[in-house]
Amino acid sequence: MTLDRLRPLADRALDPFVSASRRLGLTPDSVSVVAFLLAAAAAGSFYLGGETGVWYLVGAVLVFLNGWLDLLDGALARELGTESKAGDLLDHVLDRYADIVLIAGFTAGVGRYALGLAAVTGVLMTSYLGTQAQAVGLDRVYGGLLGRADRLALMGVTAGVAAFVEGVAGVSLVVLLLGVFAVVGHFTALQRFYHAWRALS
Repeated sequence: MTLDRLRPLADRALDPFVSASRRLGLTPDSVSVVAFLLAAAAAGSFYLGGETGVWYLVGAVLVFLNGWLDLLDGALARELGTESKAGDLLDHVLDRYADIVLIAGFTAGVGRYALGLAAVTGVLMTSYLGTQAQAVGLDRVYGGLLGRADRLALMGVTAGVAAFVEGVAGVSLVVLLLGVFAVVGHFTALQRFYHAWRALS
């Protein structure tokens, strides 16, 4: 299900945005920071949205902008020839904080804190296993059922629909989304662990 397979197509679509960013004098690090600020603003929108409402629509737009800028910072770094370990570190740290604040915003909006905890730990473990594979000498792992691109797409689509639809069978769409992150997030983390373990054994 992972959307990371579409990264080459996204990179081609980014070309005009990379050129515009270069003309504006933007740096990859500044783009990463703006992406995080958009995620934080989206989280605030989800909190204000509660169960439904126009705030979810605002949050959906901000999530998609966050995802787009998350692609743009790396493409801009490659274009400028400024790729570095420091930039990679900053990008990953801000991505993890973005994951946390987005899920926290959804969770606080519907008041399902236990479910939110399960969701955020699933998401963080998925990301951790992806980079931990690299730390032990393997390639960085992006695969599994629910990568970051998939999570952002689900957040954006769910929030957009939740702006107009209260839920399914009396259950909030946001609650269902958190449930997916809780279950599939941990499953994806275990998938990545299994493939890394097999490669090292």
